[in-house]
Amino acid sequence: MNYCDKIHYRIYTTGLAEFDSMVDDLLRCLPQGEAVLRLVFFGKPADNDEYVVYRDKLESKVKQFYGTGGEPAVSFVSQPVLNGGLAMEVHSYKVSEGDVVAYRKRNGYPYAILENMDGRFLFCGGFHGDVQNMDIQLQAIEAFRLAMEILDKEGFAIGNIIRQWNYIERITDFDGVDQHYQMFNNVRSNFYKSADWHTGYPAATGIGTDLGGVLVDMDAAVFHHQECFASAIDNKLQVAAHAYSDEVLEVAQERKSTPKFERAKSVTFNDRQLIYISGTAAIRGEKSMTGVDIERQFHITMENIEQLISGAQLNMLRVYLKHPSDYGVVVDLLKKAGLSIPISYLRADVCREELLIEIEGIASK
Repeated sequence: MNYCDKIHYRIYTTGLAEFDSMVDDLLRCLPQGEAVLRLVFFGKPADNDEYVVYRDKLESKVKQFYGTGGEPAVSFVSQPVLNGGLAMEVHSYKVSEGDVVAYRKRNGYPYAILENMDGRFLFCGGFHGDVQNMDIQLQAIEAFRLAMEILDKEGFAIGNIIRQWNYIERITDFDGVDQHYQMFNNVRSNFYKSADWHTGYPAATGIGTDLGGVLVDMDAAVFHHQECFASAIDNKLQVAAHAYSDEVLEVAQERKSTPKFERAKSVTFNDRQLIYISGTAAIRGEKSMTGVDIERQFHITMENIEQLISGAQLNMLRVYLKHPSDYGVVVDLLKKAGLSIPISYLRADVCREELLIEIEGIASK
């Protein structure tokens, strides 16, 4: 079996209840007979003090669940679930002969390493600074420092990152003249500047959260032979994000660094492809489609995604909505599209105030 057949993505959602009870319910859903590589939980704490309490409880419960068997990468994202109380996204792998999965930990952050005949694959994340005492810039610096320690320890270069998720509290807010997203982008650019990006930047999502400061997750890969490789995918309808002009960027510390990511990233395994679709919105060229309703923004977003996947099969989607009132409209639109795949619906601010929806996903062909 090919890597693309053995990697699986699932989403589980529970009704609203006490936090501990919701976590226990979700952990009981974990797939049997597969190696779980990453767990991402989405929920709604009341404030950052409660966010830290919930995050610590969550990590403790995952550790207890796995016992001495080793834990996967774990993240807790402060985004309200629009169709439940708490959601869990699971990245897992069907291990067969020749596959080796190892679970390790550094600085308290668990992560997973998968090695097979095609390459070595790193699944890590949950990286964060002190959400109660650090500003967004310092938190971003700390998150990347923690990530670098694991990359270095496991023999991965920064340029081996193929997929990154970046969660930023109140993403479009300003601390004085410094916008949160722009502060993050400046730090990311500084982190990336020493890397060799000959296969393009990672696919990435930069999305808002209600709370939780800065949180970063990563997948990285080193391939063993030339039939397996990563490559960037452009969208002819959009300017590459890393090529944006100053006109569409905000400022932080008197800098305007562009968002360093590709619209999508393809990972080829012989005759198969896995496509990581970056956070995608209603942008044409480099300008947002303003003055249009949620239905029009949805259609433009899905047209952008179709440009990226070129008829590949969608395996999973995350839908981020600025306004919870748009949830029913978008659910109906996705049903009309005939998609019967795992989809999560989350309340989140997008990186531009005028954008009402952002969608990311994974596809294969």
